[in-house]
Amino acid sequence: MAGTKALLMLENFIDGKFLPCSSYIDSYDPSTGEVYCRVPNSGKDEIEAAVKAAREAFPGWSSRSPQERSRVLNQVADLLEQSLEEFAQAESKDQGKTLALARTMDIPRSVQNFRFFASSILHHTSECTQMDHLGCMHYTVRTPVGVAGLISPWNLPLYLLTWKIAPAMAAGNTVVAKPSELTSVTAWMLCTLLDKAGVPPGVVNIVFGTGPRVGEALVSHPEVPLISFTGSQPTAERITQLSAPHCKKLSLELGGKNPAIIFEDANLDECIPATVRSSFANQVRSYVKRALAEGAQIWCGEGVDKLNLPTRNQAGYFMLPTVITDIKDESCCMTEEIFGPVTCVVPFDSEEEVIERANNVKYGLAATVWSSNVGRVHRVAKKLQSGLVWTNCWLIRELNLPFGGMKSSGIGREGAKDSYDFFTEIKTITVKH
Repeated sequence: MAGTKALLMLENFIDGKFLPCSSYIDSYDPSTGEVYCRVPNSGKDEIEAAVKAAREAFPGWSSRSPQERSRVLNQVADLLEQSLEEFAQAESKDQGKTLALARTMDIPRSVQNFRFFASSILHHTSECTQMDHLGCMHYTVRTPVGVAGLISPWNLPLYLLTWKIAPAMAAGNTVVAKPSELTSVTAWMLCTLLDKAGVPPGVVNIVFGTGPRVGEALVSHPEVPLISFTGSQPTAERITQLSAPHCKKLSLELGGKNPAIIFEDANLDECIPATVRSSFANQVRSYVKRALAEGAQIWCGEGVDKLNLPTRNQAGYFMLPTVITDIKDESCCMTEEIFGPVTCVVPFDSEEEVIERANNVKYGLAATVWSSNVGRVHRVAKKLQSGLVWTNCWLIRELNLPFGGMKSSGIGREGAKDSYDFFTEIKTITVKH
């Protein structure tokens, strides 16, 4: 038809080759609401092929020295950095985040993920102890696990996919990865760089599709001994069920309901801009309607202000930043993760009160504390049930240190040592002399 735009057609990447699929899923441009891309609707057959390729590639890749694997990861980082603008444009269009955010955070951090693990793999040490009275020496070695099943979410597509692929490869594993079917484009683009970087066929395989078809086939595959997943709690429960018969290693990074605690002595010049960014960084109208029904007050945004959009964007997925007050702690807006520009503002009277209320949710991923009182900062941070607490800042990460949540926010940690431990098996060797 004249004037019809050609759709971007993605293909699975298996054993170093792009392969078409028999059926496809529509993927939408969130700025217009129109289909712009078609994603493979893969299933068990594609997972079987990917696992077979990964298993065959494992002996060669795992036998390479850390130095050799490090060079390959650095080459991937270099090629990705050279294509930063192309990847940023694609991430912005596919996911809906701002181009500025994709340029300054998502793609640079993806580059850094490869560089970081390319370096950290060269600096791990093992344990050794002697029992002189028995003439024995004991030491530990770590070996790669095998085929790593990696499942990444829609909100940080390349950022979190590379946070999994890089340490898995660095430790000597091969990979079968499933990106979110909602945001698959940059994962597909990454595949085009792997051969150029010297990644052997089968070391990284990416299979696109839905959770029930691709995810379940990957998680339940008996020759995939390890699953790293970032996503929702219900999906994690299903992964746990499917993995249990095979005793798989699991790393589950789940949702969060992250409190931002602002004391009266906080530096508001620093606090307010950071809190606004943290509250409105993602793209949920039903929550606002429920808050209104519960008697809350909407100060701005959804239902209060008019959203004016250009004609071509009127069917897009846009929502005004929305601030809610006079809301109960039991409200869904206070207890459930909202992937949208919605924040609730509630007052408190004391440290003890705010700690109890902040901890009174099932999640425990992260929190922020704002105060000029150093003693208070340490006290509150220690008592919060969160895997990560930022004080007087937000989203500053030290990749050497653990990242992960408490309670329903997941199982396990990620970071230099934690990722290395997860993607390897430890063995104790005793030598009598």
